Amino acid sequence: MIFTSARLALNDLLSPPFRATLWKSLGLTAVVLILLWIGVQTVFEWLAVPFLSNLFPDAPHWVDEAGSLAGWGAGIALAIGLLFLIGPISAIIAGMFLDDVAEVVERDSYPAAPIGRPLPVLQGLFLSIKFFGVVILGNLIALALLLVPGVNLIAFFVVNGYLVGREYFEFAAMRYRGEANAKAMRARHAPTIFVAGLLVALFMAIPIVNLLTPLFAAALMVHLHQRISAKDGDFPSLDRAAGVRPPSPMAADRAAKA
Repeated sequence: MIFTSARLALNDLLSPPFRATLWKSLGLTAVVLILLWIGVQTVFEWLAVPFLSNLFPDAPHWVDEAGSLAGWGAGIALAIGLLFLIGPISAIIAGMFLDDVAEVVERDSYPAAPIGRPLPVLQGLFLSIKFFGVVILGNLIALALLLVPGVNLIAFFVVNGYLVGREYFEFAAMRYRGEANAKAMRARHAPTIFVAGLLVALFMAIPIVNLLTPLFAAALMVHLHQRISAKDGDFPSLDRAAGVRPPSPMAADRAAKA
């Protein structure tokens, strides 16, 4: 179930709808990073030049030039620092598009099942920020454990596997269930979800490829949720209790022919 879901999620990454979401996510990430770089550099120059001028009121004109050079130096240092923020920032931005990704998976891969509801705007925004926090927290914990020999690599996978697996599975489940029900389902299937989270953590450890982590994790957990729900026989009650949309006639026809 887990590896089948992972294989399907990898196939989804190559599909046109996912590529469109990926380019939107990476484009917005690049815009945010560039604006951060320009903003910090500008503020640094705005503060550094007056500070140096006040500190050395009788200094020659080159002090002003030194302030400008310091600003450029700070900008370069910031640009290097921003390389480490690409992953977390792309995670929070990609979180804005996860409902689109989930609907594509549900519609195309499970036409006989009901299609989940997009999360409310505020809840979706909170979830994006939460994903960002989870990525930061997981990497900070793993970074702290780097000083412990023999534990660092294991810590990275265990911490990120647990946190990412939990958050993304609950996202997939909350498209069909209330938050309490989603958490209860995640608790019932914790070992399965943890192993799936480890696969996401492995994906996160691959440079450049890890920019696709939010899309891969969302697709993987949507597939996993669908399969667990079908195994548990949950979907017949979801249509009535959760108010999710039933499959369209076209989807039902596709399912009948499958």
